[in-house]
Amino acid sequence: MQQDYVLILDFGSQYTQLIARRVRELNIYCEIHPYNKIPKSLDRVKAVILSGSPNSVRGEQVLHPDLSNIKGKIPLLAVCYGAQYLAHFSGGEVAESNTREYGRANLSYIKGGEAFFENIPWESQVWMSHSDTIKHLPTNGLLLASTRDVENAAYRIDGEDTYGIQFHPEVYHSKDGKQILSNFLVNIAKVSQTWTSESFVDSTVAELKETLGNDKVVLGLSGGVDSSVAAVLLHKAIGKNLYCIFVNNGLLRKNEFESVLEQYEGMGLNVKGVDASALFLKNLEGISEPEAKRKSIGNTFIDVFDDEAHQIQDVKWLVQGTIYPDVIESVSVNGGPSATIKSHHNVGGLPDFMKLKVIEPLKSIFKDEVRRVGKTLGISQDILGRHPYPGPGLGIRILGDITAEKVRMLQEVDYIFINGLKEHGLYDSIWQAGAMLLPVNSVGVMGDERTYEKVVALRAVESTDGMTADWVDLPYKFLQKISNQIINNVKGVNRVVYDISSKPPATIEWE
Repeated sequence: MQQDYVLILDFGSQYTQLIARRVRELNIYCEIHPYNKIPKSLDRVKAVILSGSPNSVRGEQVLHPDLSNIKGKIPLLAVCYGAQYLAHFSGGEVAESNTREYGRANLSYIKGGEAFFENIPWESQVWMSHSDTIKHLPTNGLLLASTRDVENAAYRIDGEDTYGIQFHPEVYHSKDGKQILSNFLVNIAKVSQTWTSESFVDSTVAELKETLGNDKVVLGLSGGVDSSVAAVLLHKAIGKNLYCIFVNNGLLRKNEFESVLEQYEGMGLNVKGVDASALFLKNLEGISEPEAKRKSIGNTFIDVFDDEAHQIQDVKWLVQGTIYPDVIESVSVNGGPSATIKSHHNVGGLPDFMKLKVIEPLKSIFKDEVRRVGKTLGISQDILGRHPYPGPGLGIRILGDITAEKVRMLQEVDYIFINGLKEHGLYDSIWQAGAMLLPVNSVGVMGDERTYEKVVALRAVESTDGMTADWVDLPYKFLQKISNQIINNVKGVNRVVYDISSKPPATIEWE
């Protein structure tokens, strides 16, 4: 997408994606690049933001960006590590802090008449996360703000649009952080606020038309938000040349195969449903190790999808529902500073024998932006509001080996739980929810008889992007009601537990 943007240089901070999300909320387009992979052309870059980092500018592993074409030439905001970097290597001094400041703090001093802090009140709460502190400002540095523990909390370089701050304006706990970012980007850097879901739809559809022409394109639908939005965008661009395939792997939720196909009927999409559940379950027989199950499910899906794609004459393109966090994670794995983040199955990894070119219409936007684009396209809230659902489905929610009976049992449990959340108005306030079938039997008493049956665990979490998550404090009366419904209606289950683990240390899924 050829448009002006804000360049965010990533030094490995856990908050880098959050910076980008906050910038996008201002209707400003931005891109994240590793600190050591600055684009060769900066013609379209209207401002640059340096992220924080777990590294220290005083340590042996200093991350050195080449700012020769940026500092003093393009408006620059350096956050935390970035602010320390500019100070340390430009005539200032950074030292270990005697009073490590982590968490909430308040601005006890703000220099008057500065555009950077326009409409920011004294005592404004900010979020600190650092063990080093700036003892002396860099050459030509002017103090802009302090907290009680950090004298040089914010500064600018005289004669440049270069700013450094020790706090994180991108996190929720910095109460006026969004205003500070707006002051820098809109008032100082003069970046235009033209990044909207409507502009994204218009430009993306135009690009797709130009790229694809009259070529035929195949897309694997999942029923989820990303693939649905991608499908409608493609349909808007190329119409009948889009062929959608929805594969039933036998591990979907109860009645999901039929209900998803029904949802797409009224959307004008060309969708073919393929029920391959028997093949998936056959290939999973006797496999209990989580990664082996994932590989079996993934390999079977590729085989089924490839067979169906070959039935479409002259198909040339494959659509993937890759979104921006997937791209960021994969770039980090391939050489960026955040090298511990996982690679993503949506980015690369296609088998060579498919011989299809890849198109990724959502690769520049975040999950919340995908939903806004979907709303602009007129997609129903039933689809846009769906919780994320793992590709392997119930295959990683049935711990141990998988059988048709276990799938049936968990589908019934999940159906009661999810429907209960919707009926009690809880579903839309939850990021993701589901049930796990444990490889554990427990003793129970039902109708004066001893039972020895399965245990299921219910899981509900709140999150913004799935990278971290907190368990949801569901009402006890609701859990009591759902537990009774499950035990009374699902044959083979006599005990229900609720998972109160957060991520980290636990993951959202159990496998």
